[in-house]
Formats: sequence, C-alpha cells, structure tokens
Amino acid sequence: MTSQTTIDKTGPGDGVPSGSAPAKGLRGHPWVTLVTVAVGVMMVALDGTIVAIANPAIQNDLDASLADVQWITNAYFLALAVALITAGKLGDRFGHRQTFLIGVAGFAASSGAIGLSGSIAAVIVFRVFQGLFGALLMPAALGLLRATFPAEKLNMAIGIWGMVIGASTAGGPILGGVLVEHVNWQSVFFINVPVGILAVVLGVMILLDHRAENAPRSFDLLGIALLSASMFALVWALIKAPEWGWGSGETWLYIGGSVVGFVLFSLWETKVKEPLIPLAMFRSVPLSAGVVLMVLMAIAFMGGLFFVTFYLQNVHGMSPVDAGLHLLPLTAMMIVASPLAGAMITKVGPRVPLAGGMVCTAIAMYGISTLETDTGSAVMSIWFALLGLGLAPVMVGATEVIVGNAPMELSGVAGGLQQSAMQIGGSLGTAVLGAVMASKVDSDLAGNWAAAGLPELTPEQAHQASEAVQVGVPPVAPGTPEQIAAKIADVAHNTFIDGMSLASLVAAGVAVVAVGVAFLTKRGVNADGGAGMGHI
Repeated sequence: MTSQTTIDKTGPGDGVPSGSAPAKGLRGHPWVTLVTVAVGVMMVALDGTIVAIANPAIQNDLDASLADVQWITNAYFLALAVALITAGKLGDRFGHRQTFLIGVAGFAASSGAIGLSGSIAAVIVFRVFQGLFGALLMPAALGLLRATFPAEKLNMAIGIWGMVIGASTAGGPILGGVLVEHVNWQSVFFINVPVGILAVVLGVMILLDHRAENAPRSFDLLGIALLSASMFALVWALIKAPEWGWGSGETWLYIGGSVVGFVLFSLWETKVKEPLIPLAMFRSVPLSAGVVLMVLMAIAFMGGLFFVTFYLQNVHGMSPVDAGLHLLPLTAMMIVASPLAGAMITKVGPRVPLAGGMVCTAIAMYGISTLETDTGSAVMSIWFALLGLGLAPVMVGATEVIVGNAPMELSGVAGGLQQSAMQIGGSLGTAVLGAVMASKVDSDLAGNWAAAGLPELTPEQAHQASEAVQVGVPPVAPGTPEQIAAKIADVAHNTFIDGMSLASLVAAGVAVVAVGVAFLTKRGVNADGGAGMGHI
C-alpha cells in the first residue's frame, strides 16, 4: 500500500504534514471541518429541489413561457454536470480550501443576483453561474474530508456528509413551499446569501489546505474541452429526449456526438503527460463499480421520485408543502441511517451494506409500484422510509469506494466523478423512466377513455391529454359538466397510476442489477492516505 504525504499550504504554522502532531484549536479539526463543508454543500443540494416550488411564481412574475421555466432547472444541472470533474481537477491543482471558498462565495453571489433579477433571461444566466460555482465546491468538500479524516473515521464523516445532502434534497420542497407561500420567490434564492457568508467565514477560520506533494502541476486543456463537450452533448440529449422523442434524429445526433467525444477524450488521455482523468484509475474494479453503482442508484432514486411528487400533488391533491411533509419518512430515515451506514461500512466493509441498501431500494420501488389513487399516508410512509433506508448506505458507501480507491492527489477528480455519476444517473433516470411513463400512458389512455364512455378525442386532443396525464393532471376543459369532469379525473389518475407503476418496476429492476455491482466494490485501498491527525 502506497503512502502519500499531505502538505498543508495555508501559511507558516497553519498546517502540518499528515501524520504529525495535530493542529492547535479548532483550525483543521476534522469534525469542525465537516460542519464547515456541510454548510456549503447544503446550499447546492437544497437548490437542486427548492427551486421547483418557486417556478410557477417565477413564471407569473416574469411572464415566462413553460420552456423558459424548464431552463431554470436545466441550466443549473447542465452547468453542474459538465463542470464537476474539471472543477475537481482545479481543487487538486490549486488546493481544495481555495476552491471550496471560491465556490461558496460565487454560489451565494449568484443566488443573490437571481433574487435581484428582473427578467427570465437573467435568472437563467445566473443559474448557469450557480451550477458552475456549485461544481467547484462539491468535489472540494469531499477532497477536504478525504485529507482531514483518517481511514477509520472517513466513512462516518462521509455518512454525515451524505445525510446533509439527502436531508437538504428532500427538505427543499418543504422550505421552498413555506418561503414562496409566506414571503416571495426571491427569498428562495436570497436565503443562500447568509448561508454562504457563514460558510465562507467558517472556511477562512477552520479549513486547512491539504495537498498531496505529487499534485498535478499542469492542465489538460484539450482533455477539459473534449470531456466538457461530451458531457454537454450527453446531458443535453437526456434533457431534450422527452420533447424530441427517443427515436428522433436530434436525440441520437447528440448521443452519438457524446460517444465520439468520449472516445476521443479517452484516446487523448493516454497520450498527454498529466491527463485530466488518468484512465489507469478505472483499472481499479472497485472504483469503476462505485461509479456504476452511483449511476444506477441515481436512476432508481431520482427517476422514481420524480413521479412520486406528481402522485402526491396531482393525484392526491396535496399542496407542495404537504407533499414535502409526506416525504419526511424518507428524509428522516436518511438522516438516521447515513451515519449508522458509515459506521457499519467501517466495521464490515462496503459490499454487504451496499448490496443490502440496493435490495431495500428495489423493494421500496416495488412497493411504490403498488400505490393506488386512494392509498393512505401510513402505507406510503412505509415505502418512503424503506427507500431512505436503502439509499443511505449506497450514498455513503459508493462515495467512499470512489474517493477511497483514487490516489490522494486525484481526490478532487474522484469527487467530481462521484457527483457527475449522480447527475448523469438522475438525468438518465428522469429521461428513461419518463419515456416508460409516456409510452404506457399513450398505449392505455385511449382504451381507458373509451371504456369510461367519454367522447372520442381528436388526434391533437389525445396528444394534449396524454401530456397532461403523464404528470397526473386530468385534461378537463373549462365549462365541462361536473359529472364528466369526475370521469375524466378518474381515467387520468388511473392511467397515471398504471404508468407510474411500470416506471417504478423498471426502477426496481435497475436496483436489482445494482445489487450485483455492489459485490464488486471493496474498501478504498488509498483511504489511509489522508490525515493521521488527532483531534478526533
């Protein structure tokens, strides 16, 4: 096992080499470092879901089209996904402390600028900046944890880190609903400003800049360009596929372009002196399995949860806040289970917890496939809680497997890989399961409509009705008699349930495949390359 020295670059007396005497006071303290990076990471995770609640208010206030509103989300995730690995490399090169602080400050400033924006174009532009700065801080946070915590404590730290991400992601709709309902949509973004200021102040006071002595000295500019273009083409195709259709030439043009780009990137990486991603990293079967596992987990989780929100709001008629509250069992279970999963992985290794987590995820998605229009909250809570229980060890374990099996000098790149895998998996899950839902609704709606004795629809009306039913909305025209409207709602909700059931079964199948991948993982061979400091 190769040992690598970690050198602190913050200034004379600020840091110590890994394995020597601990730093005095709170500066460099591992657990306080964890709190500091968690504050910054919380902003990014929260923004992934909190904005969805604000979109209708933004649309009305800024007179935006539906396509404009979709770009509020797409611009953020596109920038985040494209920049993550490059941002991780920046952290490896210049230090994760500086990269984290710049990311937090930029993210908070971009959030404030969105709140002050008077046009939808400005909102979208600053959402791109949010994504770019978020990409800077996320891998840097993992790099700081990797360098600060010794091997026996790293899983617990990543468990708490995963708990923060899970809780923030699931809590976004609740907080967003409260802010939009009782303040305004701008407050959804303004809230990041004080949080960002707090994270910067803590970061300046607490964080040490750990860098491996053989950290990269140069940049692979062509590699960055090829990878960024390939990632953009792939994520763009996944975002636009529901609109263009999976059989359209445009969709496959971008997918084909991404494949060509990834091939060229791989060839170039074998020739350049200091590659962006040394392909030798992927000779590590556990690391590669961890990346695949993160993609599969995100497909099952994010893709499946996408329809659950429509189910709660449009089928059960809940407000956004109520829908968020109904997802609290998922959030609560992640909060409780993530640190416990970290402790278990430290004790027995990642394979059994990861496989068990994906088994729980598969069972939970199967349970969600059995939900009906009148299913009670208690039954829903069981499946949501089981889903949280399954996700916790996967979020923690797969992250440790990826970051722990990468060399210390590439911890930022490894963190970027972990986050990129999650973003691509989430986009892929939403796109593929969305296609499954659309296909099922298209095939069943006409028959269900006719069986209910409703008037026949024109092709254009049928298309519009199908699009509405795919998100659980009954296509009831204004002035429709109450009895007919009730029949339409019944058909729409039952057809939506059939589509959601099939999509959830596909997600369960993905989770079953992930169980096998989990057995290819193992504890990070480089996990002890981090801090050997006391203080813990």
